[in-house]
Amino acid sequence: MKELETKLIKAIKEDGDFLLNLRKQTMVEHLEKAGIYLSDEEHIARINKNFDDSYIITSIANRIGLLKFVEDDNRIEILQLQILPKHQGKGIGKQVLNKMIFKAEASNKVLFLKVLKENPAKHLYERIGFEVVGEDNHEFFMQKLPKQESPLTE
Repeated sequence: MKELETKLIKAIKEDGDFLLNLRKQTMVEHLEKAGIYLSDEEHIARINKNFDDSYIITSIANRIGLLKFVEDDNRIEILQLQILPKHQGKGIGKQVLNKMIFKAEASNKVLFLKVLKENPAKHLYERIGFEVVGEDNHEFFMQKLPKQESPLTE
């Protein structure tokens, strides 16, 4: 099966309804398994947090997901990665993560994320090289270190 070509497009306020629908389709099940029940207002607050760092994942001009990340001098933190359920299992999440891994390695930065303990996406993260480095009651903290260059031998 051929992977869909994806693009990242900066989110705008008019994407709000799409983002709320996406969040509810992708997160409510996992949040509720963790005993976390959020109102629409709480979901909207989460969408609006770091909104300027949000990108819509598109394929063939269709909005299919969200990537939100922040970057500082030492690391890139993926705050949210959500793919509409009907597009899951098609390699899109892996494709987006590989773009982020490339970005992190090109700038020699750690790639970091948190994943709900009940979310099966943890297995994808582990398969592509993320390791659990901590946890709290609800989430695992995972990171992928940049590849270290081998020292040249003389």
